[in-house]
Amino acid sequence: MADPKGFLNTDREVAETRPVPERVKDWNEVYVPGSLLPIIGKQAGRCMDCGIPFCHNGCPLGNLIPEWNDYAWRGDWQAAGERLHATNNFPEFTGRLCPAPCESACVLGINQPPVTIKNVEVTIIDRAWEAGGVTPQPPERLSGKTVAVIGSGPAGLAAAQQLTRAGHTVAVYERADRVGGLLRYGIPEFKMEKRHINRRIEQMRAEGTKFRTGVEIGRDIDAADLRRRYDAVVIAAGSTTARDLPVPGRELNGVHQAMEYLPLANKVQEGDYITPPITAEGKHVVVIGGGDTGADCVGTAHRQGAASVTQLEIMPRPGDERDPVGQPWPTFPMLYKVTSAHEEGGERVYSVSTTHFEGDEDGNVQALHLVEVEFIDGRPTPKPGTEKRIPAQLVTLAMGFTGIDKDNGLVEQFGLELDARGNVARDADYATNIDGVYVAGDAGRGQSLIVWAIAEGRSAARAVDRYLTGTSSLPAPVRPTDRALTV
Repeated sequence: MADPKGFLNTDREVAETRPVPERVKDWNEVYVPGSLLPIIGKQAGRCMDCGIPFCHNGCPLGNLIPEWNDYAWRGDWQAAGERLHATNNFPEFTGRLCPAPCESACVLGINQPPVTIKNVEVTIIDRAWEAGGVTPQPPERLSGKTVAVIGSGPAGLAAAQQLTRAGHTVAVYERADRVGGLLRYGIPEFKMEKRHINRRIEQMRAEGTKFRTGVEIGRDIDAADLRRRYDAVVIAAGSTTARDLPVPGRELNGVHQAMEYLPLANKVQEGDYITPPITAEGKHVVVIGGGDTGADCVGTAHRQGAASVTQLEIMPRPGDERDPVGQPWPTFPMLYKVTSAHEEGGERVYSVSTTHFEGDEDGNVQALHLVEVEFIDGRPTPKPGTEKRIPAQLVTLAMGFTGIDKDNGLVEQFGLELDARGNVARDADYATNIDGVYVAGDAGRGQSLIVWAIAEGRSAARAVDRYLTGTSSLPAPVRPTDRALTV
């Protein structure tokens, strides 16, 4: 145990954010650089090294949280980094993007604010990079086996890195023009600067992983041909079919899916555009969907100079504290969350449903009509007399995803079976119905968190390694769906 009295003597502190008027003028990460280091030792010392560390079960990766908390408190940053990497290929991603279910499962959180696990994590890995402690780990020998990984999001990257380190020759196929998947084009720069992805890709290249960008399996290369060319295939193509909103006026100009809007803003940061083809500048913006993707749209609209930003959510406003009956500790509760984007302004409206969009004579959206709803027998029911019209020249739909892309030929050409939710069906070892073809991440699990994606990528890599060689020494967490306390 780091500090036996740390949880008694030290209050929870979190990373300091830059002032709103400053940060909405740029696309840099919202946190004050270096602000964590002076406080992180004491924060790590709040960890109680519990006899049963529920944070392990809260995290799908099974991170060794008490161990690296102890090392961080003692100032042994090298050892802390080694323990962090023992279970997580990309802690600089999760330390910035994960909603931290580990903190919801922290034993201290029963009656106090939990340990700032996420902040400790990102401090450890950032120091490791700065100190040159993150280096390529090429395999000692090659197996002679080849693996294709479809998709370069967190699941695909984790699977590729693990399989490369096991000695297999791995090629990652990405249909976009750059590596990173949702990390690259779905996550705004102010949440995670893309330099973090770039240096990981360079590490992976140095280890031997090959990357093929601008290649879509199913369209550019026949999936069945790909299977014949490689000894095994890992499908990590994500859950990319966006949920739509079939209401009158959906076809109007200015109504876009979030994943049409956000990638263009990221492409400006990559230097592809000076001004994005879809911009919020000077417009009344409405974001439909109250989750993290919706918040990303809110923050992006602020930086583009929107006249106003309104975020709509059909569900009621979550509570400020966990429900001890419906969401008891250590489960991951649904709580009211104020993200950095929400701190920057805009209005959030709960328990409403969009009835239709209103357009002008040129076919451009100019207003949105909504109605308040109440849930009766689990279904949202409109409340008469609560209709309202709000101005909207840009609308983004951030309502989640319904499964893997089924239009590009990948599913059909492989001959894959799907489950009832539209995801690629698989067994307990991540194997599909096609021999040698495995699936990891959102493509098999459905829309989920970055920690689930990395955990599944690691677990699928172990299964593929065992398929190719008969055994595997690759470390991997217990399959997340078997973890009773994990969200």
